[in-house]
Amino acid sequence: MRILFFILMILSTQSAFALEVISYQPPFQTDKKPTKIQYSFLTSVTKPWKVCAVYPHLKDSYWLSINYGMVEQAKKLGITLKVLEAGGYSNLAKQKSQLKACHHWGADAIILGTVDAQAYNGKLSSLIGNTPVFLMTNNIDFTDPDIRQHVKAKVGVNWYDMGKAAGTYLAKLYPKGSGKVRIAWLPGPQLRGGTKSVTKGFKAAIANSDIEIATTLWDDNSKELQRNLLQQLFTDYKNIDYIVGGAVAAEVAISELRTNHITDIKIVSTYLSHGVYRGLRRHKILFAPTDKMAEQARLSIDQTVRYLEKKPMVLDISPLIVDLTPQHLPATVIRNSLSPAEFRPSFYVNDHHISR
Repeated sequence: MRILFFILMILSTQSAFALEVISYQPPFQTDKKPTKIQYSFLTSVTKPWKVCAVYPHLKDSYWLSINYGMVEQAKKLGITLKVLEAGGYSNLAKQKSQLKACHHWGADAIILGTVDAQAYNGKLSSLIGNTPVFLMTNNIDFTDPDIRQHVKAKVGVNWYDMGKAAGTYLAKLYPKGSGKVRIAWLPGPQLRGGTKSVTKGFKAAIANSDIEIATTLWDDNSKELQRNLLQQLFTDYKNIDYIVGGAVAAEVAISELRTNHITDIKIVSTYLSHGVYRGLRRHKILFAPTDKMAEQARLSIDQTVRYLEKKPMVLDISPLIVDLTPQHLPATVIRNSLSPAEFRPSFYVNDHHISR
């Protein structure tokens, strides 16, 4: 406890650059408790550490914004960053090969955004040797001994809370006895990413409201696949009041509703993207929580480098979730969430410079 107190005191030192974040104790546990702390980022390093980051994909702007925050922080510190992306949540074999590639490249550390929380049980050692791993955004099974041995720290919100935020917004609009409201639930891939937790959080939040899930449609987070689901929805269901789901589904829903001349269905997203932000500004989307993707990525780089530099670190940390509506779009929150419009995917940082 003394060591933990000492670490939190150092990280909580007030400065112009301090950021309010959540620290979870005990780390990695299902019953962990959140505490707000002030977090200050490193401003220098002792050597240009080699960090390899592995993403599930770069098909939506959520992960593009993570890419932006990560490369900007790596550039600022002067470390070497190599980025690999698996191309989708169904590409487990490709992500495993990318973890091996990180190890063979000689990475000092690996930042992992998993395509599957359970798939690495008992297998990390064979993929990455003794390279320390830092989890980002998506969860992993910390009950597995091999994972506990290699995963040193974690950055990311509880996706249950993201789903709960969307559900709470609707439950407040339609409390018990106000009249049934039917929604189509399109959370994303059924067995990958954080959709299972999002769904649990959403259902818990609407349990005592008049929100009814009329249908649930699952598929990967690509615009083509989500468009197919929406077209199926319009064919099979005629009495839907809301489309609620991941950012890709919400983005596509805007154009599909317009194309089909449907004006009485509203849209809620379970997370933020550039398209969702535009939808909020145009009052086409009514609500989305943000877990501040760019900030999350900067925290992940800082956490990783702190470990390599043998400096005090917080083991389990996340940004604060912020609820967004057309009437509430704070500029600072948006900057800490989304990459600039001109940013393009970047896969290599070296000596303070970004390569694409």
